[in-house]
Amino acid sequence: MSSHVRVSIGVQRFSESQWPLVALLLASVLLIGLRGDLWWTDRLYAWEGGRWSLQSHWLVESVLHVGARRVSALAWLAVLLAWLVSLVRPAWRAWRLPLGYLALAVLLATSLVSLLKSISPLDCPWDLARYGGTHAWHDLLSPGVGMPGHCFPAGHASAGYAWLALFFFFSTVRPARRHAGLLIGLGAGLVFGLAQQLRGAHFLSHDLFAAAICWCVAQGLYQRMLAQDMA
Repeated sequence: MSSHVRVSIGVQRFSESQWPLVALLLASVLLIGLRGDLWWTDRLYAWEGGRWSLQSHWLVESVLHVGARRVSALAWLAVLLAWLVSLVRPAWRAWRLPLGYLALAVLLATSLVSLLKSISPLDCPWDLARYGGTHAWHDLLSPGVGMPGHCFPAGHASAGYAWLALFFFFSTVRPARRHAGLLIGLGAGLVFGLAQQLRGAHFLSHDLFAAAICWCVAQGLYQRMLAQDMA
């Protein structure tokens, strides 16, 4: 492959990899700056009868919260196992670095979201007086936020959005499937996130910031580990 073709492919992939992040950031501005978070959550809360009636529902709690988190963890363990196999099987050698990238990207993304969530001053909807709780509402830009609310960004949604790294994984090993990888990460994150919104556990912007963090981690790690091999 000529250097000109390699550069063209690299520019194309770099450009298309920016659009999801741009869209997420614009949506976050609308949700926080124009209080779209409250508009959307008000409607969910009213639809559930003025209380979080789905908070303990078996589908959203047992299946889409607990069960989905376990599936994501098992998927990560499967990737880790495949990487370990690639260390001892010569036939899997070409997959070693991409699999290592995928395992590391998912782990770092979920860990970073978890760390930020642990020190976050923002509350969950169910903690707010507006939605049956006791706390006053503050947005991300509000001064004087009190004790940590441990609710931003969305930890559970990150267990789905972390798999956005599949876009870059497939860009390396099966370029034609990279958009399928993107859809897997987006789909899992959206389902996980909506389940938590229905329980009153998160605002929509919490999910979007989790997605943006996961995307940045996946893209940055790709540039460090895989992009040079594609040049």
